[in-house]
Amino acid sequence: MSETLRVRIAPSPTGSVHLGLARTALFNWAYARGRGGRFVLRIEDTDRERSTEESERAILSGLRWLGIDWDEGPDLGGPHAPYRQSERAELHRARAAALLESGHAYRCLCTPERLARLREGQVQRKQTPAYDRTCRRIPAAESARRAAAGEPFTVRFRVPPGETAFTDLVRGEVVIRNVEVDDWIMVRSDGGPTYNFVVACDDAAMQISHVLRGEEHIVNTPKQILLYRALGQEPPRFGHLPLMLGKDKKKLSKRSGDVSLEDYRAKGYPPEAIVNFLCLQGWALDGATEVFSADELVRAFDVGQVSKAGSIFDPEKFLWLAGEYIRADSAERLASRCAPFVVAAGLASEARLAARADWFRSVVAGEQERIQLYSDLPARIDYLFAADDAVAYDPEAEHNARKHGRAILADYLEWLRPRLESGIDPGFLRDGTKALLGERGLKFPQLFQPLRCALTGKPGGPDLFEAMAWLGPAATLRRVECGLERLA
Repeated sequence: MSETLRVRIAPSPTGSVHLGLARTALFNWAYARGRGGRFVLRIEDTDRERSTEESERAILSGLRWLGIDWDEGPDLGGPHAPYRQSERAELHRARAAALLESGHAYRCLCTPERLARLREGQVQRKQTPAYDRTCRRIPAAESARRAAAGEPFTVRFRVPPGETAFTDLVRGEVVIRNVEVDDWIMVRSDGGPTYNFVVACDDAAMQISHVLRGEEHIVNTPKQILLYRALGQEPPRFGHLPLMLGKDKKKLSKRSGDVSLEDYRAKGYPPEAIVNFLCLQGWALDGATEVFSADELVRAFDVGQVSKAGSIFDPEKFLWLAGEYIRADSAERLASRCAPFVVAAGLASEARLAARADWFRSVVAGEQERIQLYSDLPARIDYLFAADDAVAYDPEAEHNARKHGRAILADYLEWLRPRLESGIDPGFLRDGTKALLGERGLKFPQLFQPLRCALTGKPGGPDLFEAMAWLGPAATLRRVECGLERLA
């Protein structure tokens, strides 16, 4: 094990980035960055049927989007390259041969049919399925002769007697009796290595000092510690992170809701909010502060403070946190992040938004307090991109407008025309309109509800006079004229 703190994340490129993987990556990254260590990204692509280049690209892109960087990896290289497991097959073969030679592993010549019968009998007897170690008793010379003659075999690890103990960085002392550990398969009959074999081989070769991973891997830890010792190397220190649970207190899955990082990216969650929320799943900054930055995470993170208990995934809190980050953002960055959602909604092209950058920034700033996700914005501002005679009227907005009649709106239109000849000053219009209502003895809703319906088609929204400024004089007047016709 290296004296320098070295941690890693080793995802399989077989699908999208699960939130659990993202949290594990964050904790490893923060642990390394806060202690001057190295963070390694290794791709575990030995499942050739399911692994894809597209998935690998999505993993790298997703982690970078969260602000996670790494010191060594398939795209960067490093002193322990290659960083794709499939490219390390020669090392794996050499390790397997060495373990066979030393007697820490043996060939299993049992047929799949025999193993199936063995398992079936154990299940019927309500025993834990496990290999009966028949081939463990075959002399090495006979095993080698039969293999050379073409008899198919797997390679199993020879679990020694005794017990395996380790100090879990999260859970404390863990002791497992070795009799409970099966003589597990290291290499399949087709020559393909299994997870427990290659992950320990590669962690050892890459001098990984600490392994922080989900608690579902705790059953693998004794196998990997025994393999380390068989290789003559000191095992890393292990820390097993609590499960992320749905509100039903079962492991977070598709049944509990969206679990993919890409799901939340597509919905318009700020990456900073995702980082913040994921870190609250099993860890806390100080027990009181719920909104904190990645820099604060790096400074404060200590794996010894991670909870043992599973954390409940709270979608409402996640959404609240997203809104907190949006409200705290600069209008300029918020506009740049909202723009793709406006384009995707078909409201405007990238070129059109770029040409009206100041205008769009003003619109976003006007809605900043009312949105929780970037994807909320298009539905709130679609009226700005509609034809003046085709604004969609929300039923509630239309109902509110009709109950006040058209006369007040018609009177206001005549008052408004001369005041828009030199442009729109929201403050000037606001003050003048309030004075007009006072003179007429009218209440605000009597004008504002039909006016808002005519201008935006919505029952609520931003300051009406700001909306007029975004629309401009011509569109404002045209919409009120159309409103008078449509509300007749």
